[in-house]
Amino acid sequence: MEAVEIRRLKVRREFLQTAKGRAARRHLVVVQGRDRKDGQPHVGEGFTTTRKIGGAVVRNRARRRLRVASRELLPQHALPGFDYVFIARAGTATAPWDRLLDDVETALIRLHREISAK
Repeated sequence: MEAVEIRRLKVRREFLQTAKGRAARRHLVVVQGRDRKDGQPHVGEGFTTTRKIGGAVVRNRARRRLRVASRELLPQHALPGFDYVFIARAGTATAPWDRLLDDVETALIRLHREISAK
């Protein structure tokens, strides 16, 4: 399997465009994904945490955990030319690591199943 180049989504427009794609919801995370259709093989990743899940410390911890989970799972599950946004939910910052990884992986698998069924 060849290495996947992962680039960070940084601009609000990229997040909004990804939100127009498909989403897979799990207890600890929501994963949004869309095909950029620009012919570029890299994968985009972005992370969102809202004040609903807690203060700055909780949000930062949740974002860091999602970042590490993404780096572990996207090389195996990402489709070239797609952007993914990981949205933290309540419990993302404190859930056991194995459970978080399982939720992220399941969300990615379901997202790809929905996209391929389209």
